[in-house]
Amino acid sequence: MTSHRSTQTMKPATAAKKLGVYLEATPAEFQEGVVSRGELDALQTDPPEWLRELRRDGPHPRPVVAAKLGVSISGLARGGVTEPLTTAQIDALKQESPEWLQKERATQAEVRKEAERIKAKRAEQAGR
Repeated sequence: MTSHRSTQTMKPATAAKKLGVYLEATPAEFQEGVVSRGELDALQTDPPEWLRELRRDGPHPRPVVAAKLGVSISGLARGGVTEPLTTAQIDALKQESPEWLQKERATQAEVRKEAERIKAKRAEQAGR
């Protein structure tokens, strides 16, 4: 019996998510095709210029915008940010530091602090 290994492919939306880019900003040939696991690996290892530019300048998808601002995706929504933002727009928001952003950053810091406390407590209990 010979093993037949089929090539795994994914939809462009999945590949864009894995690459951390906004699908609608990618080239048409990327949006219209399918991406194999090998092609995804190649894009991650040696990104073409369009991918480097998107990662550098945007527009960025919400998870990337949230990470760059130091808030949660829900925090972005509460702040009224529903569209993808460019790096320049993110930098301007950081500079402007509106009240909602300060509040969401403080909330996110509390969440991280609590998660760390729980992790330490679990580690302590496991060490007993």
